Amino acid sequence: MSVVGVIGAGPAGMMAALQAARRGARVLLFDRNRTVGRKLLVTGNSRCNLTNASVAAGCYACADPVFLEQALAAFGRKELIDALMDLGIPTYATPDGWYYPLSNSAATVVAAFSAALEQAAVELNLQININNVRPANEGFVLEAGGPLHNYTVERVVVATGGKAQPALGSRGEFFPLLERLGHTIVPVRPALVPIRADVKRFHKLQGVRLDVGLALYRGRTKLGETLGNLMFTQFGFSGPAAMDLSHLISTHARDGSPLMLTVNLVPHHLDQLHRLVARKRTDPFPLRVLLGAVLPAKIPPVLLELAGFPADAHLNQVSEQELERLLDLLTGVSVMVKGTRGFQFSQLSTGGVPVTEVDSRTLESRWVKGLYLAGEVLDIVGPCGGYNLQYAFTSGALAGMAAGGET
Repeated sequence: MSVVGVIGAGPAGMMAALQAARRGARVLLFDRNRTVGRKLLVTGNSRCNLTNASVAAGCYACADPVFLEQALAAFGRKELIDALMDLGIPTYATPDGWYYPLSNSAATVVAAFSAALEQAAVELNLQININNVRPANEGFVLEAGGPLHNYTVERVVVATGGKAQPALGSRGEFFPLLERLGHTIVPVRPALVPIRADVKRFHKLQGVRLDVGLALYRGRTKLGETLGNLMFTQFGFSGPAAMDLSHLISTHARDGSPLMLTVNLVPHHLDQLHRLVARKRTDPFPLRVLLGAVLPAKIPPVLLELAGFPADAHLNQVSEQELERLLDLLTGVSVMVKGTRGFQFSQLSTGGVPVTEVDSRTLESRWVKGLYLAGEVLDIVGPCGGYNLQYAFTSGALAGMAAGGET
């Protein structure tokens, strides 16, 4: 019987431990927290957004899209849904394709994983901080402080996470160790995090939410774009649309070039607005009512002020040029970017080990035989909506299958 050590009891680590145990390995699962799955408890606003109907390799940012094509082909959405059902976690999809547990509770997902780990005879070692992985004869020694706290294993899965949400145990302390073992470490920065921006003009809109098109520019170069829900805040923007572009801001904000966001406030309703304008063009129709037909109530007064129109302006009072300027503003509000909020506010981090340094079929290190890397320690970022949990489970499953299999 082979002995496998799994470091980190988050989504990737728990899945890896289960898969390794089910292949006959003796599995030791380590975590510095008191319980397993602490970060899983807060995902999807504690509803646990498990995956997405649109999951595909092209949705992720990483060094090699082919890596994810191969990994998802081996353990994709269907395989994950089947595995979750086997654990006692039935799922459902929302109309926009976001998958949740039928319970709508992350706590029940963690409870199911915990029960499965116990049934699989995985040996839990909680409140244990593994601070070194030392290659030894035919395996590794996992060091937790002093010779009495060393553990000898034949293979090891590192699923220690990145630096996001450090209060839940992920502080990036394993990256220097992986670097000593020969891996490259891409600088680790916040991802899926609210954006800081110059929003003084929008102070009256704090808390307003709406679906927008959002694009990020450096000069005339478009770095990325997304479509989704956005919330105005006192420091900038939050919500999935902003968070999906935040890893690009973390990466590019440090090169000194100014970054700019453009916000399309009517990505879905511009045609309807044009039809309404055509119908009311010669009427004394209030502009604030016109804009309010397609926007939340707090936005029209702010837009009229930004465009230089009186609050009581009417449609038949403005020239074609003025109307065009107002409609252009609707589809392209420009906002200067200041950066992102910190790791404590991020859902995950970008950076870590490039995927090119592990095998896409097994997640085994290309530099250290018997060492497997899963989850956030690898440099992969997907959008909001279950993509990142899908990747965590995919990488954990493949690493666990390989580590627990026969040599």
